[in-house]
Amino acid sequence: MTSGQRRLSAVATAALVVSLAAACGGDAKPNSDGSTTAATASSAEAGAGAALSGEIKIDGSSTVAPLTQAASELFGEEQPQVKVPVGTSGTGGGFERFCAGETDISNASRPIKDEEKAACDAKGIKFTELTVAVDALTVVVPKENDWVTCLTTDQLKKMWEPAAEGKVKTWKDVDAKFPAEELKLYGPGTDSGTFDYFTGEINGEEGASRKDYSPSENDNDIVTGVEGAKGGLGYFGFTYFEENAEKLKAVEIDSGSGCVAPSVEAAQGGKYTPLARPLFIYPATTAVKRPEVTAFLDYYAANINAIAKDAKFIPLNPEQEAKLKADITALKSAG
Repeated sequence: MTSGQRRLSAVATAALVVSLAAACGGDAKPNSDGSTTAATASSAEAGAGAALSGEIKIDGSSTVAPLTQAASELFGEEQPQVKVPVGTSGTGGGFERFCAGETDISNASRPIKDEEKAACDAKGIKFTELTVAVDALTVVVPKENDWVTCLTTDQLKKMWEPAAEGKVKTWKDVDAKFPAEELKLYGPGTDSGTFDYFTGEINGEEGASRKDYSPSENDNDIVTGVEGAKGGLGYFGFTYFEENAEKLKAVEIDSGSGCVAPSVEAAQGGKYTPLARPLFIYPATTAVKRPEVTAFLDYYAANINAIAKDAKFIPLNPEQEAKLKADITALKSAG
């Protein structure tokens, strides 16, 4: 069973709870902590209603993809004639397609850039930024690594900054207390929003990074690379670490106030700095005029924290959840 299938099997359990509650005379309304309780809800909030058809094209961030894929699978149980394929070309690649008018919704692990906005403007494509989850970008090493449990942001910069290329080759080059083990780095490719976010926060400039590392747009490749190298180190979204916690060790991060491990609580509480970040979807305004897209967004928002929790994402806090729903309501009204 793939990691995506494991996530979706858990989410399917939540969907069954929703279905059973509806059969008893009321829908199951997700609480802010992701649990569900029986409550009355409109068919629009639950993503239900008249039978719909069509295709909603989505592409972008590989970090956000499992969350949107989970929403797609569950929505498909209520609207089987609506197809919602989810691509993973990276945040940058996704925005290229989105701003060319090739997709309806773009997944993103960073906010849209000014040049991407300009590309959308040139094509007359308007959009709304919706925050759908929180992420704790996670630095990982192999389980067998017994010399590091915490890294400072300065040490991370020393590993990853452009000046490190060809010079910082071993762990000892990073800190004299570390062994002379070869440092093998794995990370997202340059089209990834995770790459942009990490380089911006750690190296001080988006896209500024040493190039002599092993890049991949597929997070599973990073998992495999780090796991197989004694001196390996990589980074990706928190959900991928949770899926591979038996293979890898998460490194605590010290940004000046002590070592903090990535976790739901640390990310939501603002303690996991600077690597906690919001995750987004960007629906095109014209796409929202189509009833199948409206129904999908309604379903996504109405069930967001149940989906996020069961798909092993960090859910929104109550204020963020309320804002998501209000933003979708405003988007529909504008459309």
